[in-house]
Amino acid sequence: MDRTFADFFAGIGLVRVGLETQGWRSLWANDIDPAKFTMYSAYFGPDHYRLDDIRNVQPDDVPDVDLAHASFPCVDLSLAGERAGLNGRESGLVWEFIRILRGMAQQGRAPQLVTLENVLGWITSRGGHDFRAVIETLNSLGYVCDAVVLDAAWFVPQSRPRVFVIGRLGGHPLMSLHPFDVEPSRVRPSKLVEFMRTHVDLAWGLISFPDPPRLGISLEDILEDLPEDHEAWWPEDRAAYLLSQMKPQHLSLVRAAAKRDDLLTMTVYRRMRHGRSMAEVRADGVAGCLRTPRGGSSRQILVIAGRGRIRVRLMTAREYARLQGVPDTYPIDVPYNQALWGFGDGVCVPVVEWLAEHALNRLVAPKSASSVAACR
Repeated sequence: MDRTFADFFAGIGLVRVGLETQGWRSLWANDIDPAKFTMYSAYFGPDHYRLDDIRNVQPDDVPDVDLAHASFPCVDLSLAGERAGLNGRESGLVWEFIRILRGMAQQGRAPQLVTLENVLGWITSRGGHDFRAVIETLNSLGYVCDAVVLDAAWFVPQSRPRVFVIGRLGGHPLMSLHPFDVEPSRVRPSKLVEFMRTHVDLAWGLISFPDPPRLGISLEDILEDLPEDHEAWWPEDRAAYLLSQMKPQHLSLVRAAAKRDDLLTMTVYRRMRHGRSMAEVRADGVAGCLRTPRGGSSRQILVIAGRGRIRVRLMTAREYARLQGVPDTYPIDVPYNQALWGFGDGVCVPVVEWLAEHALNRLVAPKSASSVAACR
């Protein structure tokens, strides 16, 4: 069966990587960032990628597809941001996606499926108003909606919970559950279930999902094997400065690890706390959420301690890619920060695969023989 999709805010194409493994075919993609287009086209080629501001995209520009996906900007929804919500300059671009959907619906060719992805802060943004506003608008276009929270940490060693909204035109027998029938679970945490139960007037149609997998690999499994003399390893003075930025309990953890007979791999982010830069350590075998490098402060740092040593370096671009579930066949022929920006702003590939397998593939209505022939 030929399942087709259009990818809005497509970035470097990680949603496409995930959907293609599940039998989907990309017909159209859009993003405004030339640097991301460079990475995308190096893997997929430039065909049907509209490099342009979404505000310039018209409904007629988008072909008939089964699915329209939007990973719209998270800046105004993130807990680390200013929380302007969907009134913000960047996250508010979701309304441009809605405008295009509405136009396609008026032309009688609305996609069967719509999916949107963003950070957890979307659920609570402006007291839940922003989350409700999008679902209410999708309802007005005929979409019955579900919402789940999926974490990359179930598939790869990266903590990255994200909200996915799934809309099916006219509903579907698979979407048979209702908010009062659903208890909190791994895919629907308490905060999301509470939102659903307090907004029962919305057109919900919830899918019964299986329990997601448990992570079977650790951070060490995705690391590149860099030689001792590789330029990525920090000199002692730079590593010592990082240690000086740690809280006492974090520093004690690293120093204790250095005394072990084996090696402990940890990650560190620098964060501003009370006006000063602090280095915060994570030592559970899972990396913190990858982010885009802004001024260098949010690049993830790797600390490997044990056998009397503490070694420090930044994570490589390939390691960023692996933490997003991207195959090593994906080329990285761009400057370091450009690669980190692309991967840090993407969607985790195996999360997309899992969502497609357990929801999207089952929600698409089979095409009739006549419609398939017409497409040819």
